[in-house]
Amino acid sequence: MTSTDPEFLDVDGVPIALRRQAGAAPGVVWLGGYKSDMLGTKAETLAGWAAREGRAFLRHDYSGHGESGGAFVEGTISRWLAQSLAVLRAHTKGRQILVGSSMGAWIALRMTQELRKAGDDRVAGLVLLAPAPDFTAELVEPALTDARKKDLAEKGYFEEPSEYSDEPNIYTRALIEDGRANLVMTGRIDTHCPVHILQGLADPDVPHTHALKLTSLLPADDVTLSLIPDGDHRLSRPQDLDMLIEAVAAIVARAG
Repeated sequence: MTSTDPEFLDVDGVPIALRRQAGAAPGVVWLGGYKSDMLGTKAETLAGWAAREGRAFLRHDYSGHGESGGAFVEGTISRWLAQSLAVLRAHTKGRQILVGSSMGAWIALRMTQELRKAGDDRVAGLVLLAPAPDFTAELVEPALTDARKKDLAEKGYFEEPSEYSDEPNIYTRALIEDGRANLVMTGRIDTHCPVHILQGLADPDVPHTHALKLTSLLPADDVTLSLIPDGDHRLSRPQDLDMLIEAVAAIVARAG
């Protein structure tokens, strides 16, 4: 589908790009992954579905991503969380389904915590794809080599090749340190809403054991885990997209 030009919301002096579609509640809010943007296949597929269903839909780019301002290397979970909350509060009405991909699943879980802490129960459900909550502490830090530790200490960041871009992945010391202040997998996670997790067993970036651990921390009667035998990290094949739409539609129906 052809996307319109983005709108911008100033968050702490940074222009955050967003796109929104009017429609019925509960609305759907897309939260992308690390170094992804809101024009990816999954977000565009959801936008098309929402338009056909007359469902409200909202998406944005974190600072340093896509069409938003700001430098990527200045990004942290706390900063991207604050931006996501600001966009949600400014541009949604009624209850919402948060759909988070990879790092976006971490942002979605933290948003749910922060909203409930503020007495706001607008999150009606979560759909998490290849979820990577706590990835800095659970996946990045345990794999640090001596060379990468040296880069973090001396340069403040390290780089590694990306399978999805010619540009390398950059992990900063600030991202890793801030990640420790945003951990969610340290005990029971009470979302107070249904959660559906989609996880590929052929994911080279986030092992399926991470999704199993996350599932074990969620209330059993409110969580569905769908393991996709040949699914990779992106989960962007036609059959994966069909599963995504089915999962979102089911939670929307339950919340509506």
